[in-house]
Formats: sequence, structure tokens, C-alpha cells
Amino acid sequence: MQLDDTDRRLLRHLLDDPSASTATIAERTGVAQATAWRRLERLTAQGIIRAQEAVIDWRAMGYEVEVSLRFSLDKTAPRAFDDFIAAAREVPEVLAIETFLGRIDLRLNVIARDMAHWQEIYREKILTLPHIADIEALMLVSTIKDAEALPV
Repeated sequence: MQLDDTDRRLLRHLLDDPSASTATIAERTGVAQATAWRRLERLTAQGIIRAQEAVIDWRAMGYEVEVSLRFSLDKTAPRAFDDFIAAAREVPEVLAIETFLGRIDLRLNVIARDMAHWQEIYREKILTLPHIADIEALMLVSTIKDAEALPV
């Protein structure tokens, strides 16, 4: 799918303010509201715009600790990946589950209110996940860049 300059401007303004109305995005982009609506609908139908979603600041909700856990699984178990992923999905504090090729099989991003809560999650929910061969934990110190969008 080739995007023209108008499509790119619409996407930039949508990324800047996902809650903006079509009329506002059209005005900022310099096109008619009907044109903006039609193009945004086309971009959605083509799968370029997947969703407009709320982004919740979990720190504002009292979660101060974020840990990235890297797992190597026991691959001798035929359903190791499926079992692990199914169990990890049941842990409410898990924000993301990612799979990889290479030495590391999976990564979980986990949040906790504080260190005591983190220890509880780790002992009671993480260490009980199935088929773990090895775990490496990386505690987040700061986020320098957190962009979900490509430049358009």
C-alpha cells in the first residue's frame, strides 16, 4: 500500500492526538472533513490503522516496579511454549509476552506496586510457570524513548 502525503499527514495528526475528532484532524491536516473521514476509513479497512486505544499509565495507578524477564524453556516438553504462554496470560501483572528466536525463547514484562509485591509475584506466579529452564531478570531503571509509531 502506497501512502501519499495527505495520508501521512492524517496519520501524523492521529498519532499526535488519537482522541481528536475527524473534524479536528481534517482541520489540522488541511483537508475537508469528508476527505479525512474517507481516507481514515480506507486506512482502517486496509489494516494500516488497527485501533485507537487508551494508554493507561500504570505508574499513576501505583505500580512503581517494572521487570523484564527473559526465559529459556525446557524444549524437551512437546507443549512447552503453549503451556507456558497459556499460564503467563493468567498472571494479571504481565503486561507483555513476546517470543524470540535464539538463546532466549520468551520475554515477559511484569509490573508490581513495590519490591515486596514484586517478590510475591515472582515467587507465587512467575516461578510456578511451566517448563522454565532458565530465567534472567532485568529491572527497568528509566525509559528514554517509548514510541509505538513509525515516522510517517
